[in-house]
Amino acid sequence: MINWAGNLVYATDRVHYPTSVAEVQELVRQCRHLRPLGSRHSFNRIADSDENLVCVQRLNRVLSLDRATRTVTVESGTTYGALGEYLHARGYALANLASLPHISIAGACATATHGSGVENGNLATAVSAIELVDGTGRIVTLTRARDGDRFLGAVVSLGALGVVTSLTLDIVDTFDVAQVVYSDLPMSALVHDFDAIMASGYSVSLFTDWTRQNIGQVWIKHRLDPNAAVAIPATFHGARRATRNLHPAGEAPDNVTEQLGIPGPWHERLPHFRMGFTPSSGNELQSEYFVPIARAYEAIVAMESLHEQIAPHLLVSEIRAIAADRLWMSPCYNRACVAIHTTWRPAPDTVAGLLPLLERALIPLGAVPHWGKLFTMAPGVVQSRYERLEDFRRLVAEHDPERRFRNEFIGRYVVGQ
Repeated sequence: MINWAGNLVYATDRVHYPTSVAEVQELVRQCRHLRPLGSRHSFNRIADSDENLVCVQRLNRVLSLDRATRTVTVESGTTYGALGEYLHARGYALANLASLPHISIAGACATATHGSGVENGNLATAVSAIELVDGTGRIVTLTRARDGDRFLGAVVSLGALGVVTSLTLDIVDTFDVAQVVYSDLPMSALVHDFDAIMASGYSVSLFTDWTRQNIGQVWIKHRLDPNAAVAIPATFHGARRATRNLHPAGEAPDNVTEQLGIPGPWHERLPHFRMGFTPSSGNELQSEYFVPIARAYEAIVAMESLHEQIAPHLLVSEIRAIAADRLWMSPCYNRACVAIHTTWRPAPDTVAGLLPLLERALIPLGAVPHWGKLFTMAPGVVQSRYERLEDFRRLVAEHDPERRFRNEFIGRYVVGQ
């Protein structure tokens, strides 16, 4: 079995597809070592195992919609695309979505995967309850209201606490979004106006190939108020409004969400790519680094200074903002961040040689990598960025005393072995 991008062959062909919580419990009791697996959208070996993989793909039902508490409970293999359609049909929404709606909710939350927007936390911040089968085979349920700090430690679990079987998410009333794209924003506009640019919409993404000191595309997603119109000017900080849909990497725009300011439901505008499009393979590699938002412009300058080395090998980089949160293993714990996400051409050896260049430039600015993307940062540096790491290690020891969910990645970057 390979991952979504095709850059990684999993170390075992023993892949289990449970269809019930009881089956998950039995697998945990039977297997000496195992790792949970979602939509296989990780680019490194965080979800790998050399013995057993437990894929939650068939645990994909919506279990309940609670209108009183404004929450929805889903099985862990449910995708954001499927849940988006379900919620919208019933008058509800998630406050934020991933750029690619085909990923599993549990996998995205377990790795603190981003949404976007200066006032939007990463996708895991929507979780209000989590159910998992831990290393002893017991069902553990933790809630935000009842379990407080322990809950905050368990949401971004990295698959180290057990197999997540369901999650409860906060929901809001459904809403419309109008998306507009501007082309060729001078990078010099970011010197004094970065904060204003990133706050100009509900969600804002800057796309660049780091050449010509230029932001090639600015994607602005406006959350619409039924009682107020959104002004969409022809120019934006020196950039020009696009008159046709654009693909961030310059490819044919068939698969992108509508960008010409035409209002549409949240689940058809917040992602960058249409939910009806399912990629057969990634055909790309991805890295992503989070830096404190106060140092965002320094990080952009640092990346731009490397353009001669990196530009020939990338498809595009995306810059986006994420609000601070209280989740122990989130890169945004107690700090608002800007993420610099780079989509690379599928050349693993070349990318592996370039990542240290990026990291040397970004580490002094407080950078930490995305848990599921490619990086070469030393374990000690990664661990030093997480002030609740020791608390998380104790939580791991409590829920996985026999180290069933330990793999090389978790041992190296999390528990320190």
